[in-house]
Amino acid sequence: MAPVCVGTALAYDVGGSHWVPALICFAFALLIQVATNFANDYFDFKKGADTVDRIGPTRAVASGLIKPETMKLVTGITFAAAFLVGLGLIPYGGWWLLAVGVASVVCGYAYTAGPYPLAYVGLGDVFVMIFFGIVAVCCTFYVQTGYVSMEVFLASMAVGGLSTNLLVINNLRDVDTDRIAEKRTLAVRLGRAFSIWEYRLFVAGAFASVIWMSFIVEDTWVQLPLITFPMGLLLSLRLAKLKTGPEYNRLLGKTALLLILFSATLCFGVVV
Repeated sequence: MAPVCVGTALAYDVGGSHWVPALICFAFALLIQVATNFANDYFDFKKGADTVDRIGPTRAVASGLIKPETMKLVTGITFAAAFLVGLGLIPYGGWWLLAVGVASVVCGYAYTAGPYPLAYVGLGDVFVMIFFGIVAVCCTFYVQTGYVSMEVFLASMAVGGLSTNLLVINNLRDVDTDRIAEKRTLAVRLGRAFSIWEYRLFVAGAFASVIWMSFIVEDTWVQLPLITFPMGLLLSLRLAKLKTGPEYNRLLGKTALLLILFSATLCFGVVV
């Protein structure tokens, strides 16, 4: 929801908002997110990354709630639905968006599947930043206005960074089981300290982005998300003290809340 809402608010600010492509972007982003999570659920189970010892939120296949074959089928159906919905954006943005749609589906599937799954080779963070930050915000803005500006790119980096932090916490929490399953996330490859500072860098970068944006558009209302800075600072400091799975899960929820509040205040500031 966050990147599409931010992209739409920015389009509204320049008088270019169109609700039909905005809603299509929302449906496409939602379906890609769901399909990717379905794929993660299935392939992490098949690769041994999800077991009965999992300390994160319950996974449907690993817990026996859904048969692997059923999850695999529904994953394909959801990716297909996302692709078909995405075709509706071509009249608004051109045929080049077909490539974006194909890349989104392929990378969503390849996140945990294929011979070189992104999450297993340490590229998951890059995937999230690109597709749930830059692509989601910029393409949502583009199909409503026909161009992309510097302030839109900065907003996409801010939202993408905070979205990536959800993955950072997941990887920190699961570092021991991921190492056993040979899932080489950045937390496994570069260590706990790196991931903690990665989280902090994305939080700092998000707030720096809105300050930069305000100078470009010459409007201090764009800095409204700064009211969530104390929350971002507190979460950044608390991350280094976590030890148990439930502690990581609680911080995961609060990080999601930070993303929501940051995006909501940014949308409000931009529209005002």
